[in-house]
Amino acid sequence: MSYTIKNCRFGRGIFATRNISKGETIITITGPIITQKEVDKRSDKEAANALQIDDDLYIDFQEPGVLVNHSCNPNTGISRDTFLIAIKDISVEEEITWDYSTSVDTGWTMRCACEEKSCRKVVKDFESIPINLQKKYLKQGIVMTYIKKKVQ
Repeated sequence: MSYTIKNCRFGRGIFATRNISKGETIITITGPIITQKEVDKRSDKEAANALQIDDDLYIDFQEPGVLVNHSCNPNTGISRDTFLIAIKDISVEEEITWDYSTSVDTGWTMRCACEEKSCRKVVKDFESIPINLQKKYLKQGIVMTYIKKKVQ
């Protein structure tokens, strides 16, 4: 295992326990498949943990993956809807993050507090991010398949 769970300013997060090279798989995303109807019955906090994989289907995101925090300048992304991969080299003790906009279709927003120079202040759907960033993420292969189908 190349990470540990630690307390951080967002509650808990995932941190590298060794140097991780670009392209390495860090976490395999797991959880039962649930429907939009099931997500709608949940509290806002619980619903936010559902990772959308199609118009009406979600992965009920489980630990440890659910603890990976958002960043507008992430060091990982979700590849092939299943693998959290490093998109740049990650140093020991560095927090592992991903851009939630690469997995959100429409109707969801979150105030961003990542404090990165490139912070967008509000995390929204994929189509809301700048086109150059959309292209970068698509080229890196870290956009959920159902979103790729809609934008390509």
